[in-house]
Amino acid sequence: MSRYLIFILAYCLGAIPFAYLAGLFKGIDVRQHGSGNIGTTNAFRLLGVKLGIMVLLGDFMKGALSAYLGLWAFGPWGGIIGGLLAMASHSWNPFFGFRPSGKGVAAGFGIITILMWKVTLIAISVFILVVWLTRYVSMGSVTGALTVLIMVFVFPEPFEYRVFAVVAVLAVLVLHRANIQRVLNGTEHRFGTKK
Repeated sequence: MSRYLIFILAYCLGAIPFAYLAGLFKGIDVRQHGSGNIGTTNAFRLLGVKLGIMVLLGDFMKGALSAYLGLWAFGPWGGIIGGLLAMASHSWNPFFGFRPSGKGVAAGFGIITILMWKVTLIAISVFILVVWLTRYVSMGSVTGALTVLIMVFVFPEPFEYRVFAVVAVLAVLVLHRANIQRVLNGTEHRFGTKK
């Protein structure tokens, strides 16, 4: 029975708002500036590279640790549930009224690193290439997510991981709807430029 506490821990890990905490260190409430999200991209935009990297690592690790603990305790489905709980609490953070608060991309990359490391390498490569070419982090996130969805069917990944990929990628796409619309309108923020 105590093993099920791992899922509560996974949810709590996902809810740690690293960008918000880093912003407090610098005297900036990231919810009130930039995109208003408590995620990695907004941290880079508002807090600079050093703190942005720390937030990236924090968000990545909470996803990875949640998936690892679930995988260790219950096998593949446990890893998936642990990872999804972390993504959910990051993206709809209980500390901020369950409102949309992040996109879950860094945490998602942490999860798939534990579950499917070969897929991760390809997806991150696509993410970096798209951001480098377009300077749109949102488009890098979307294409990286779609790459995950494709690669889980290219590689002989377990059925459970394919289910996870479909659910997680749909969540990423839904959370990026406004970004996609801004890209189409030409109003999306480009990485490395100031608003």
